[in-house]
Amino acid sequence: MTFKKFFHSVLSVLFCLSLPAQSAVILQYHHVSETLPAVTSVSADTFTEHLTYLQEHDFKVLPLNELLTRLQQGESLPDKTVAITFDDGYKNNYEQAAPILERFNYPYTIFVNPKLIDEGKGYVMGWPQLRELAKKGALIANHSAQHDYLHRKLAEETTEQWQARIKQDILSSQQRIKEEIGHDYKYLAYPYGEFNNQLQDLVTELGFIGIGQHSGAIHTDSDFSRLPRFPASGFYSTLDTLITKMNARAFPIKKLIYTDSVTTEDLPQISIQFNMGDFHKSQLACYVSSVGQAKLKWTSKDTVQVQTPKALGKGRSRFNCTAPSIKHAGSYYWFSQPWVIVK
Repeated sequence: MTFKKFFHSVLSVLFCLSLPAQSAVILQYHHVSETLPAVTSVSADTFTEHLTYLQEHDFKVLPLNELLTRLQQGESLPDKTVAITFDDGYKNNYEQAAPILERFNYPYTIFVNPKLIDEGKGYVMGWPQLRELAKKGALIANHSAQHDYLHRKLAEETTEQWQARIKQDILSSQQRIKEEIGHDYKYLAYPYGEFNNQLQDLVTELGFIGIGQHSGAIHTDSDFSRLPRFPASGFYSTLDTLITKMNARAFPIKKLIYTDSVTTEDLPQISIQFNMGDFHKSQLACYVSSVGQAKLKWTSKDTVQVQTPKALGKGRSRFNCTAPSIKHAGSYYWFSQPWVIVK
C-alpha cells in the first residue's frame, strides 16, 4: 500500500469514528425494590450504580420523546445516548426510583395502565403521584388499559371485532393520560413485550410507536412499530453485562423477513439483509434462548438466514444476534427477534 492510500485509509477511519451517532439504547425497568419479585426488580443501590456508570462515562440521557423524534427525523445523536423507561407505574417508582433519578437530573418515562389506576389498585401510583412526577419532568405514556395480551383474540372474536376492541383500549387509555396528566405522547409499550403483525399494523395505523421488551439498540432505520429495549432488572441488572448493552449499536438492517412474531411454528427462522461494512460476517453470532447457538446460512453476500437448531417450546423465546463493531472498539451490534410460540 502506498503512503497516499494509507493516509486516505486512516482519514476514512477517523472520519467514521467522528461521525455523530445514529444509534441509541432504551433501558427498561419495572420495580426498584428489595422486597418484590427479583426477576423484575433492582435494588436502590443497584439502580444508583447504573446511573452512576452513565454519569461517569459521559452518557447522554435524553427524554424518550426527544430521542424518538430525532431518530424519526433522521437527525444525529450524541454518542452513547440512552433513555430510561419504567413499565406499569408501580408505587416504588415514586418512592424509590424518582428520588434517585432526581439526584442525577435524569429524564425518564413511565408506561402506565389507566384502567388499573382508575380502579385504585394499591400496587400502582395514583394520578396525583403521576402528576407530581410529570411536573418534575417525567413522561407518562401508554401501556394499555389493564395490561392485557393485546394480540390475543377472545373466543369466537373476529379480526374486525378484535381490531375494534384493541383500538378502543389504546385510544381510551391515551385519552385518560391526556385528561389526567396532559401528556399525549403516542408511544405504546406492549404488555409483556408481545406483539404480532396485526397488532403492529394497528398501532401504526393509529399513529403510535410500538415498544417491546426484546433486546437491542435503535436507529433511524429501525421499525418504529417494534422498537427494542434492554431489560435492566433482575438477572439483567448486573453491571458487568449491562455495560455491553448500554454501549450497543443497532445493526444496519435493509430488510427483515419472518412470518410472524406470534406463531404456531416451533422451528421459526428469520432472514436479515444487512448494510455491510462495520462488522465481519465471520463474527456474527446468534443464540436462541434456552436452546443454544442458532444455525446461520448466508444466502448472499449481505443476507443471512437464522434458524433455531431444535424446536422451541410453547411460550416466549428469542433469537439474539451480535457482532463486534470494526470501527468502534468495544462496541457490539445487537439485534433481537422475539417469538411467542402458541400451540
